[in-house]
Amino acid sequence: MEYVNDFLFFVIRPYKAKGEDSLLYCSGVNVTRFLPLTKGRHGQGSNPVVRGLQLVRTGIFDMALKNGARAKKISGNECAGITPTMDTWYTEGIIIENAPERFADEAIRYSVKDLLVKISNALRLDEEMPEYLLSPEDLQEFIEGLCRKYGRSEGS
Repeated sequence: MEYVNDFLFFVIRPYKAKGEDSLLYCSGVNVTRFLPLTKGRHGQGSNPVVRGLQLVRTGIFDMALKNGARAKKISGNECAGITPTMDTWYTEGIIIENAPERFADEAIRYSVKDLLVKISNALRLDEEMPEYLLSPEDLQEFIEGLCRKYGRSEGS
């Protein structure tokens, strides 16, 4: 399963190196593309988009545990080459062992929706997030609209 656009990606693939029921979960946010939303809104704290992805990772760990699977954060090159642009990306990688068959679909849906909510809450956007999973292209248009509406200019 892949959910990829110029702002974010969530990719889940079989990971045979750890067994038949193992998955490689790769995620990333394009820090550069989110700059109109995040610039000047995180002070000395962490970037809200990066922090949002880290919290989504925690949710995936919980989801794996509730489904009888084991999750482990990785820091190798297993997720290399997924980023769709040459901008600055923050990425995460997880190996999920003993994953149930439906896990990939549920994890993608959860990840995209939860990331949007976390970003919106952290930035205090006065905007309803989509209730259902948009296509990657439609979500990109939605986020571009948020950047235009809430983006900060150089002088802000």
